[in-house]
Amino acid sequence: MGHKIDPELWSDEAQPHLMGGKLPNGKVVFPMPQGDAAKDVEPYKLARQGTLWSWTTQGFLPKEPYEGPGSAPGEGPPDFQSFLLGYIELPGEVIVESRIVDAVLEDLKLNMPMEFCIVPFNATHDTFAFRPITQSKEQAA
Repeated sequence: MGHKIDPELWSDEAQPHLMGGKLPNGKVVFPMPQGDAAKDVEPYKLARQGTLWSWTTQGFLPKEPYEGPGSAPGEGPPDFQSFLLGYIELPGEVIVESRIVDAVLEDLKLNMPMEFCIVPFNATHDTFAFRPITQSKEQAA
């Protein structure tokens, strides 16, 4: 495993959890606020499983300019591949925007069960994603 893209994004456990925050009024937010915004906010481990609320495919580069090996400024990486992006509802907590892995667009269905996972972001860093829970994974759990 590589380094986290953000050291505060998920917990350091065998079964890691995304780290959100619980506001004084009981509302759960993600990500955990930083700096002055974190005053009186308790760190909160989010559920590892939820349901697919909405999704799309990201078939083009984000608007931010990319400058990296093998590309001219603003052109984007030569190895860019489209990816799935969705919103995962963690019941009673929050809806999290996330990459979706281990699936193709045609597999995705509203309210399908999803689980948290850690995936490579680049050669040195990891990020989080969610993936469909298959029948075999449910039976093994």
